[in-house]
Parts: sequence; structure tokens; C-alpha cells
Amino acid sequence: MSYKSILVHLDTSVRAHPRLEIALQLAHRFHATLTGLFSTYVPPRHAFFVMAGTADYYAEHERLRHERASALERLFRAELARANVDGHWIAANGYANDVVPPYARLADLIVLGQTDPTDPEAFVAEQLVEHVVLSAGRPVLLVPSGGTFAAPGRHVLIAWDGSREATRAIHDALPFLAHASKVTLLTVHSSGDRPPRDTVPGDDIALTVARHGVKIDVRELSVADGTPVGDALLSQAADLGCDMIVMGAYAHSRLHEVVLGGATRTMLESMTVPVLLSH
Repeated sequence: MSYKSILVHLDTSVRAHPRLEIALQLAHRFHATLTGLFSTYVPPRHAFFVMAGTADYYAEHERLRHERASALERLFRAELARANVDGHWIAANGYANDVVPPYARLADLIVLGQTDPTDPEAFVAEQLVEHVVLSAGRPVLLVPSGGTFAAPGRHVLIAWDGSREATRAIHDALPFLAHASKVTLLTVHSSGDRPPRDTVPGDDIALTVARHGVKIDVRELSVADGTPVGDALLSQAADLGCDMIVMGAYAHSRLHEVVLGGATRTMLESMTVPVLLSH
């Protein structure tokens, strides 16, 4: 099993080029075709034409958008040639939450960037990452908005809680796991936890993955009641020297995660290494 098609979302943000570099490295590793999907914030046309004099502003915005898209396309094609990777370019028109998922569903792996509130150019659509994770049906590799990263997958940390989403994440990540030098599967629990009776133990899922030729180090971590699971995962990733986390996304309802917090929410806001999310 391998990723044969990878899609990377590109925009005019500062982190677009580093994100492209990671996608190129992954495409080279997996011998995959790379699609560069350009999608930026597009102001609603009707909002401008309501007020007199704003039509010119909208037209100027569109001109700059096409100009930047052309420049980024030239960079993308030059980088493809440099990395000796096959690929193609798509400039999507329209609201990103509408136009990105249909293309994302055609890829084996999607590479997105973490939301960066410090860069106005990084805003493409409301909760784009969450929307793609929940609607694309494909694994999303989310690259942090801060720091420098090589293509991840040397030491992979799997967050295991026995859920459907965690199971999906493990199988979606099999190409990474097969190439990894080390894989650690971690279950985080507190004294107050009462796991469901049908939860699959870590040793059992590790045996399943081992049949794919992947050796897994199974660990359990006990934390104090009330300790956020996401914080525990990030701490363990740092302590173990992991360069990637694999986890299921939104095992709770999205509303539960947004209002009360959860591991997915922690990763989206505080991730320190690339994270593969599956739902």
C-alpha cells in the first residue's frame, strides 16, 4: 500500500512554500503524483456591489489573485522539475470550503497548513482544515504554522483510544508506518476512565498492523484526572523524539470539541509536529 496521489493546498501565505517542500518530499518518497491546488480567500461579490464604488476594489482583488496564482504556478512547476516529481496544477475559483473538498476526495493524501492567525494571507475560509477533515473522506497531513520540518515519518506516534476514527487513522497512515524507523502506539488514560467494553486493546491493534510488516512499540500513559489528552500526546511526542502524530479526528462530536475542548482541538491549536488526521 502506498500513496499514489498527493494534494497540497497552496495560497499566498508565508508558509505555502515550506508546505510545498514537504509535499514534494513525500511525493518523491512514495512515487506519487502531486497536485498543487491553489485556493485563497475570495470576497463575496455581492458584498462589494451593495455599496457604490466597491466594484473597482473587487476587480483589483481578482487581478492580484490571478497574478499571484500565476507566480505560484511557475514556482510549483519549477519545483516539480527540481524534485523529479510528476504533478499538475489547479487554480480553484470560489469559496475554499466549497471548491477544495471535491478535489481532495480524489487524492490518497491531503497536505494542509495549520491555521496561522499572525498571517492575514493564511486565512482562506472559516475552519478550512476542519471542513476538509470532516468532508473529504481522505487523510489530512496538517503541517504546523511555526517551525521548520522535513518530510515527517521517521518516528511516528499513534494516538490509540480504540475508536473508529483511530482505527481509520492507523490504516490511512500505513504507507508512513511502513517507511518509519520507529512506530510508537500510545494509549492515554486516567484513573477515572471507564473504557467501553468493546474497545480494542493496544496490543491487539499492534498485532494487526504487524501483519503489514510494521513493528510497533505499545505504551500506556496514566495521567491525572482532567489532564487534556492532546497535551499528553504532545508532551510524549516531544519526550520520545517523534516527528509525526497519527490520530483520529473528532471522535466526539464537533460541537463537543469546539465547546468543551478535545484532543483534536488541542492539535489544531497547539501542534508542534505534523499530524495525520482521519475521520
